[in-house]
Amino acid sequence: MFGQLDEVVARFNEIDAALATSEIASDPTQMTALMRERTSIEDTVTSYLRFVALGEEADATRQMVQDERDPEMKAMAREELDALTTERSAIEAHIKELLIPKDPRDNSNVVLEIRAGTGGEEAALFARDLLRMYSRFADNKKFKIEQVSSNEAAQGGLKEVVCVITGLGAYSQLKHESGTHRVQRIPTTESQGRVHTSAVTVAVLPEVEDVDLEINTSDLRIDTYRASGAGGQHVNRTDSAVRITHLPTGVVVQCQDERSQHKNRDRAMSLLRTKLYDEQHRQAKSAHDADRRAQVGSGDRSERIRTYNFPQNRVTDHRINLTLHALDAVMEGGLDPVVEALLAAERTARMATAGLV
Repeated sequence: MFGQLDEVVARFNEIDAALATSEIASDPTQMTALMRERTSIEDTVTSYLRFVALGEEADATRQMVQDERDPEMKAMAREELDALTTERSAIEAHIKELLIPKDPRDNSNVVLEIRAGTGGEEAALFARDLLRMYSRFADNKKFKIEQVSSNEAAQGGLKEVVCVITGLGAYSQLKHESGTHRVQRIPTTESQGRVHTSAVTVAVLPEVEDVDLEINTSDLRIDTYRASGAGGQHVNRTDSAVRITHLPTGVVVQCQDERSQHKNRDRAMSLLRTKLYDEQHRQAKSAHDADRRAQVGSGDRSERIRTYNFPQNRVTDHRINLTLHALDAVMEGGLDPVVEALLAAERTARMATAGLV
């Protein structure tokens, strides 16, 4: 770890030296890039230098404890040594967190897909409940949530819905929501008061825009149709909705939220690019995903990740054995305790992979 930190300090000094040259000062592009890199490592460098300085102070104080003959001065030196040791341990823990390899997608916007699974109408109703939960969570985080397409069920539920959540760090907050969400509750149509179990699948994909991903137009089938659902007469009179099928992979995306067919097509292409990129990324990172699976699950939609038990007001995340008796708060968007626990588990896994624990 310390060899790595020495390299970071050396790079920081190189950047400072470069920024002082007239060549960099006259090149705004290089200046911006170097300033961005400097900012990204400044906390690490400052913390490490403080860690080293504390070590030197602790060594000198430790020697004072050994050499000092005055009991009162010796006691004061011991207190100072304890304080230095405590601060140094805290900084060391902070440095380890700073050295954890970052997920480059963490700051991305999110494509959120919710689909009713087993359980019929009850699953569709719970899909709508999850959409409301994520919408309120997004509002709490000052994220913007925009519905792209939806397919409603007979009793007011949702067979499926696709949304885009926009905001810095949206993916980092929601990436562990991918998987099967199981609900246990008494349906409104249940006359005997029996608890039913249903399931909804959730997929969270980092939205991608400008990526090196070639999509041949000859591989696409683009269909237009009339949007359904709420929206007034307009949705019934124009073929504004767009469905795009990527023929080589069978991936299908659609967008019906915008009034303009052109806007719907642009949004659908963005969704397609996101899905294809995610598939490439998952294949390329399969070994890394295997390392993470033990801590926070694979994120596969076939994996049951969480149970919502309404009679007991209980939510359980099975990946990290977390149980909270606060389901009512969670369903109102209070996901923070769950999200924070999952992110802590991810940090622990990443630290172990990087050899920092």
